[in-house]
This record gives sequence, structure tokens and C-alpha cells, in this order.
Amino acid sequence: MPVVLDKVSKTFENNEYPTINGISLEIQKGEFICVVGRSGCGKSTLLNLIAGLDKPDSGTITVGGEEVSGPSSDRVVMFQENALFPWLNTIDNVKFGMKLAGVSKDKQEETAMKYLSMVGLAEYRDFPIHQLSGGMRQRVALARAFTMDSKILLMDEPFSALDKQTSNSLRKELQSIWMKTHNTVFFITHSVEEAVYLADRVVVMSAKTGTVHEVIDVPLERPRHVYDEEFVKIRRRILDYIQGKTES
Repeated sequence: MPVVLDKVSKTFENNEYPTINGISLEIQKGEFICVVGRSGCGKSTLLNLIAGLDKPDSGTITVGGEEVSGPSSDRVVMFQENALFPWLNTIDNVKFGMKLAGVSKDKQEETAMKYLSMVGLAEYRDFPIHQLSGGMRQRVALARAFTMDSKILLMDEPFSALDKQTSNSLRKELQSIWMKTHNTVFFITHSVEEAVYLADRVVVMSAKTGTVHEVIDVPLERPRHVYDEEFVKIRRRILDYIQGKTES
């Protein structure tokens, strides 16, 4: 189910210039796309437009050939805040979306435990949410996102509030799950290292013009290692774009 953006623009009230300005991009089924750029370059706006949480002023966004007109179950969003329900325990939080979708109880249990095991939380299935650390809560949110079996997973800096060690652990788990499921993932991050670690392609946003400055392929085998020579070379190239060293 490809996602196609065709000359999409968005200007917010009281802003003199567009936040998103004529962006065209095609995301293939099963592709892992990361978006990087300076603060204020429009990364989250782009994600919200694909999610249907906001509407473009011009241009179109289609998913599987159908124009996006609002939120849909085929697009699950995972934000920086885990948005878990404090009155539900771990497994009931993971089951929540499936319950709303009318999935059978047996299937809810099977699927929830599958993904809790993948994120290393099977033994915490009955724990109250307030007893889990921040990193563990984000693992629960990650498991819940994948249980919905949506065509597209939209992730807006989901690991940015966590410490380095925890975020590194979570991105390894995300990569492992993605390698097994091959869901389409659109992932916003401030970390170039994280983008190169996860992505098939990295979309570099321009801070000045609200456009895509460059789309960079990451032709590295998985799992990836941050100290590999080619990894470092691609990371440096993207950093140069973001810092303006290669912009015309």
C-alpha cells in the first residue's frame, strides 16, 4: 500500500511562510522511511498530514490510491508521549486497540503476548502501568502499535524523551520487529544516527523552505552497526545537509 504525496503544501495561521511547501514523495509498501531536519522544518506537520490529523492547503496525499481525508485504522500513530491508560495494566493497554476493533478475545491475548515478548515485557503483562519505567512504558506503546496490524505506522520521535541507553535498546527492538513484519514505517527523528540505523531511505527536510532537500538511500545490510565505515559516511553526509554545508 504505497503512500504518495503530490505537491503538498501547508501554511498555518499567523505564519508568513509555508511550513510545508510543494512536497512530493512516494513511500513504497514495506519501506522504512526516516525524516530528519532542524527544529521547525515541518517534520511533524508532514506526519500529521499523512495521518489525516491535519489537512493540506493544496496538493494531495493518497494511501493505496485513496485520498487521505482524515484519520484511519490503516494508519497508526505513535507519539513521543506513550499515551497509555493508567487505569489499565500492561496487557490490557496492548489489547485496547484490538478490543475496539472487535478482535476476538483469544486473538487479542495471542497477539498481545506475541508483541510483549518481542519487546521483552512478557513477564510484566499484569503490572500496573505506573510501576513501569519510562522506557518500559514506551515498549508497551510500541507493542500496542504493532498489534493493530495497520498498513502504515507513523512514529513521531517516539524515543527522544528517553535516555541514550534506553533509546538505543528500543531502536534495536523496533528494527527487529520491522524485519519480521515489514510494515510501512514513517519515522520522525532528530537523531541522524537513529535515522541511518533504521531507514531504507532518509528524507532530509530544509529548515528554510519547507521542502525536501534531499532523499538519501541507506543501502546497508541489517542489523546495522553505528561504527561501520559506510554507516559513518552516510551519517556524516546527512549531517552536512542538515548543517547547511552542502546546501546551495
